[in-house]
Amino acid sequence: MCSRYFLDADGNVIAYTFRVPVDERIRKRYNIAPSQEAPVVRAAREADRRELAMLRWGLVPFWAKDASMGSRMINARSETVMDKPAFREAFRSRRCAIPASGFYEWTGDPKHRVPHAITVGDRPLIAFAGLWERWKDGEGKPLETFTILTTAANRFVAGMHDRMPAILADGDMDAWLAGSTEEAWKVIRPYPEDAMRERVVSRALNNPRNEFPELWAAQSDAEGRQGTTDEHG
Repeated sequence: MCSRYFLDADGNVIAYTFRVPVDERIRKRYNIAPSQEAPVVRAAREADRRELAMLRWGLVPFWAKDASMGSRMINARSETVMDKPAFREAFRSRRCAIPASGFYEWTGDPKHRVPHAITVGDRPLIAFAGLWERWKDGEGKPLETFTILTTAANRFVAGMHDRMPAILADGDMDAWLAGSTEEAWKVIRPYPEDAMRERVVSRALNNPRNEFPELWAAQSDAEGRQGTTDEHG
């Protein structure tokens, strides 16, 4: 699964990399957690154009009775995404890409979980395959949300978890965002393991309220700065 990730890039870098307009709301993020807003890239209404939007992590299907359903929809298994009622309509017409620099996984016993930052060695900025949805409350107020697709873990990640986010290859963005369902399906696969790297980071990251650069320092003073409560989910 993917329950936490990070983004070491600002709006200018994301705009250049993903061919979208600059958005001044984007900042570097060290601990993106479910229910928080994060940038996503999706196809714009204009042909062959992309747009960037700030959406809440945790997909709320358009037919949901209330928004609380999103807390259970932070990930979508790629193997069943075309069949599940919560995701199949979004897979057909509301695919998106989530900019990231990497994601976190944990090892160790439940009381002393150790976080690891996982990155792609030659790609400082990557994109997860995702789906987005627009839900409206009883007063008609819209809420846009997203989920991250997962695949079976490659051998590099498998020692930490049996699932991993679906990372799009450099040349697969157009097919995922704007291609047919058949074209989109073909680009979802475990990322090659030989390109991946990992390192232990501060246990202060276990608390989703912690958001500061020192989180990337293993066993750093950050652990005493905000506490290390294990709340990673």
